[in-house]
This record gives sequence, structure tokens and C-alpha cells, in this order.
Amino acid sequence: MTEFLLTGPGSAVRASGVREVHHDPWAAADALRAGRAATIAGALPFDPRGPAALVEPADLTRTAGPWRPAALPELPRLRVVRETPEPAEHRARVAALVELLTGSGTPLRKVVAARSVLVEAEAALEVEVAAAYLLTRHPQASVFTVDLTPAGRAGAVLLGASPELLIRRQGSQVSAYPLAGTAPRDPNPEADSAQAHRLADSAKERSEHAFVVDWIADRLAPVCTGLSLPESPRLVGTREVWHLGTPIHGVLREPAPNALELALLLHPTPAVCGTPTAAALEYITEFEEDRGFYGGAVGWCDEHGDGSWAVAVRSAELAADGLSLRAWAGGGIVAGSDPQAELDETTVKLGTLLGALNCAVPAATE
Repeated sequence: MTEFLLTGPGSAVRASGVREVHHDPWAAADALRAGRAATIAGALPFDPRGPAALVEPADLTRTAGPWRPAALPELPRLRVVRETPEPAEHRARVAALVELLTGSGTPLRKVVAARSVLVEAEAALEVEVAAAYLLTRHPQASVFTVDLTPAGRAGAVLLGASPELLIRRQGSQVSAYPLAGTAPRDPNPEADSAQAHRLADSAKERSEHAFVVDWIADRLAPVCTGLSLPESPRLVGTREVWHLGTPIHGVLREPAPNALELALLLHPTPAVCGTPTAAALEYITEFEEDRGFYGGAVGWCDEHGDGSWAVAVRSAELAADGLSLRAWAGGGIVAGSDPQAELDETTVKLGTLLGALNCAVPAATE
């Protein structure tokens, strides 16, 4: 059985078996650095204070090119049975956040507000079948499955198709590709192009994006001899949305942190949490439901320090019996945010995952 899969256009990493479980990611990073572990693979939770789902696997294989599923068996019928919070409550939460961010009595400048939907299946949904459908629909994404048993969620699996690279290390080279700022795609090519340009020209979206890029650059600067990044963000298109993205590259100083240490240095970024990070995290954990591993990170690291970590967005937690999953989506709230537009954004993002599994997301107009 494969307990871990991370596959994208360039490579696939699969791991199975467990030599050692690591709830503490810093202990896992130390085990790599000390030579006590050859590889580490798994997931970090959204809240860094929670237990990680990291293991030293018995077997880990890396192959060039994406993972190729053997077949695409028919999916069971899936349907959304609950939204948490309900659409009206999510709008109210966003409105309250905008009022807070507009005032002068808070250090907060941005908070990511998320919601989830509970989906039930008529028959058990198989993990690799779900991953195969995600990869077929989103071939440019980082598709992942992670067994969450090491974090105390017996038999549950985190699965998703993330468009966002948190960090990758190859030798002394390090790269990140943060995404922040979103607009829905339009089936009409002219309208879609206009939508993309509105996103690129939006002062609100560019400001939200800058929070993320500046934070990551500040965190990486002390461990890099130099960072290179474009002056303006690029438009990054997925099947459902446009994003603003900024590729960041650097050369690591010696002694260089390994890929897991770099992931821990950056996680959670303002793209999934907010600005300032600590204050946003406290707000989210007080006023939202437990996000679990949504907004966390999925990846691997070897004894040489190389590895890759994706941001665990466009993701869901599949129950051990395969009969239900909870999918999450969020959006960055700043002083200029509109509650209905933010609700619409989460609906589109939920469609990235659930649409690949032939499950319709309720319209966000209730």
C-alpha cells in the first residue's frame, strides 16, 4: 500500500511502510541531519502547534515524469450534505473581518477565511482512484495523498491537487512560487482575458499578493546568499481560476537548511494564514473550525537535504471508510474585501477538487 504520493508534471514520489513516526517536524528534520533517517515524507498541519503526519518510510521511490494511474474506474456518486459555515454565516464572518481590518485597533492586515463542505459517497471512494481523477483534470498541479494515521487520524487520508509550491531544494538551489490574489476563469476567451487583466491591475489583489511575497523573501533572505524575483507578479492560470504568482529563486548559504527545515521556516505563509502570521493564526484558531491539514504542507526530504513541499490547498480529508470527505477552501480577506465575492471565490476553489470527482458544489447565493 502507498501511504504517500506527491506527483506533478516533472516527477513523482511514492512512499510506503513506516520505519518511524514523527509528530514533531523539527525532530524529523534533526533525524535527517544527524543521519538517523534516510528520508521523511508526509504532511504538516495548518496549525504548527498540532501533530504532524510525518514518517520515515520503509520505501521511497522517485521517478521522472508524473505518476501514471493504470486505469480510471467509475467513481461512486458524491453529494454535498453540509456546509460549514453556511454561506450566509461565511459572508457575515467576512464582513466582521473587514470591519476589524478597517479599524485602527488591530495589528492585523490580512486574514485568510476558510469554509468547508462535507461530502458523502454512495460507495467507498478509493484513494488512488480519486488521485487519478485529480491528476487527469489537473495535470499541472501537485497531486497528493497522505495517510494521516501518524497524526492520530486513524485511516484518514489527505488528498488534493495543489497549484502552489511552498519550497523546493535541489543542492544549493532553492525555489518557491507563492500564489495570492484570485479571479474566476470565464468560458468566453475574451471575457476570460479581461478577467485576467483586471486581476493583474487590481490594487487590492496586488497588495494581498505583496504581503505573501515580501514575507517569504524576508524569511528566506537570512539563509540565502541572494534572491531573485520579478518586480511584478505573473498571471498563473488553472482550469478554474487565475492567480497572481511570483517565482522566487535563491542560493542557500552554508550550512544550508534541508528542505523540511525550509518548509518549517515558511509555513504557514500569509497565503493560507494572514499578516502578521502569529496574530492571524490566533484569530483563525479562535473563530474558525479546526482546519486539520488543509492549508498545511505536503512533501518529502532526503538525507542530502533535497526535497519538495506543496501547500496543501484544493484539498480534502477522506474518512477511513471512504464514505465521506471534507473539502476546504479559503480566501485572503483585506480591508477592501467584498463578502459575496469572497464566498464566490471559495465556491470556485471547492470546485477545483470536487469537480474532478464529479461532485457539484452548491451555488454560493443562499
